[in-house]
Order: sequence, then C-alpha cells, then structure tokens
Amino acid sequence: MKTSDTTRRLGLAMAIGMAAAAWSGAAPAQPGWPGKPIRLLVAGPPGGTADTLARLAADGLKDLGQPVIVEAKPGGSGVIAINDLLANGRDGHTLLVIQGGAVSEMPLVNKVKFNPFGDMKPLAQISRTGLVMVANKALNLHGVADVVKYGQAQKDGLDFASYATGMKGHTLGMQFGHLTHVKMHHVGYKGSPQALVDLMGGQVPLMFDGVTTSLPLIKGGRIDAIAVSYPTRIAALPDVPTFKELGYPQLAQASWFAIWSRPDVAAGVQQKIREATLRYFEQPAARRSLQDLGMEPGQPITPEAMMADAKAAYQEQAALLKAIGFQPE
Repeated sequence: MKTSDTTRRLGLAMAIGMAAAAWSGAAPAQPGWPGKPIRLLVAGPPGGTADTLARLAADGLKDLGQPVIVEAKPGGSGVIAINDLLANGRDGHTLLVIQGGAVSEMPLVNKVKFNPFGDMKPLAQISRTGLVMVANKALNLHGVADVVKYGQAQKDGLDFASYATGMKGHTLGMQFGHLTHVKMHHVGYKGSPQALVDLMGGQVPLMFDGVTTSLPLIKGGRIDAIAVSYPTRIAALPDVPTFKELGYPQLAQASWFAIWSRPDVAAGVQQKIREATLRYFEQPAARRSLQDLGMEPGQPITPEAMMADAKAAYQEQAALLKAIGFQPE
C-alpha cells in the first residue's frame, strides 16, 4: 500500500500557499457586500459536528454586518449542500462548512456531477482532527498491542466498523490490518450513531471513528480509546497515544473543516470571509469550543495550500481504495 505522510504533505501545501500569497491582494470586494443575510450551509444534520462548527463560524461572520443563517442540508454524502452552494453562491451570500474529505474522499466513493477541484474553493480552515480507534469495553483492549494480539487470535479475522464505506474510517482499518498482519473485515455503516450503538452492544468489536462522535462515550467510560490517527496527541484525549508514536507513521492522517465558496466569488469578498473567520477562531473561547469537540484549531494556510493538501489526499485515498479493490457506487 502507498504510505501516507500527512505532516510532509501539509508542509508542502504550506510552501505552495506562501508562494501564492499574492491572492490576498486581489480585486476588491463587490460594493455593498454583504448586502443581505449570509446563508451558511451545513452538509449534515442539525446538532452534528459540522452544524456546531458552522454556528461557531457564524458568530465570527456576524462581524461583517449582516445576520448569518445556518442551514442544515443533510443527505447525499454532502452532495445536496454542495449543489446548493453551486446554484446560489455566486454573490458570496451562500457559503458552506464541510470537511476537506468532500473533495478528497467523497468523489471517489460516489459519482458526482461537479468538479471537486474546480467548482468550490476553501477559504479558511476552521479546525483539524483525526480518527480514533475505539473498542468494545468488555474486550479489555487497552492498547494497539492488545488489539493486534486479539485480532490475530480470531480464526475468521477481526471485524471493524466505520461510519461510511470507502471513506477514511474504512481505509484506515484496512491499512492497520496490512501493517499488523491482522485480517480485517470491514462493516460499513451510514453514519457513526448506529455503528457506535453496535460497538457498545458487542455486535462489532472495533471501530475507526471521528473523535467528535466517539468523545462523549470515551469520556463516559462506555468504550475504550486505543489510538488516534492525528499526527500529535489531541488535547481532548491527552492520554490516548498516536499511531505515529506507536510505530505506525503510515497511519498519521489529519482531516480539516473549512468554510468554502464558489471560486468565482469576488476575490475581495473571499478575503473578507477568510479574515473574519480566522480572526474569530484565534480567540481563546473559540479554541476551547473546538477542544470540547475533540478538535484542534485550524491553521491559517492559504486557500491554495488547502486545495493542494486536498489534491494530495485525494491521490493517496484513490491508491488505498484501489489496493483494497473498492468499487464506487
């Protein structure tokens, strides 16, 4: 399998972004913008991770002088929200909060009609996080070594759940099996909630999940956290080691949320959105809110750097899916 090195990839992306610094001096904003309330779309249900992040971002965007309305557009693995952005976002009054995986993972799993690297643009990174390997409490698995020993003892292999077939939670589990010589069997779910219910109930012993959705159950002692894929330890789980420090740097992967727009929004408008967002998330209170969600603060890298990172992640994910014989729907 192809080895992933998120840290090196991010460094390259930052270098590209610095070289593209002229972006910030582009054309001025259209006169009178914003001239009406800003719609901030969320590719997920009300109360979900993206919705919570969008409501934080909305507080920062209100400084631009207009109300900000957060609208949940769940369904279609993000396609419904993206289509709304593309249909209504030309004037910069419709924006989207979504993970970078919307362009680096989802188009590899589902056939889409939009160009993921041409029809939308990340303006400001809101947060960064990774996945966490979690285990059924009754198994008493307290480290990667325990998981490997348990998995190798399973005659028919080790089942593991993920929140979506073909996404990072799926490929990370298969990578783990390849590196540890454990035969892994993927059990795909449509979202984390039911997968976590089955994990607690013992229907599946293991899961690779987003930190945000597993965090309350970890804190409540209902499931065990084994390791995180983020390159460094996550502040919300300071006692949970990283795969990297345990000797698996190939599993060091970071994902990020950002505010996105159409690329043809006036450059000055894009810059105003970016600056207001970054300024808000520099505040200690906003950073504490991210930590409560199991996330790390976003980085002030440029849109060009974020897109370069997403393109590299797309290539890595495509190689991983090819290696496991995955066929898109």
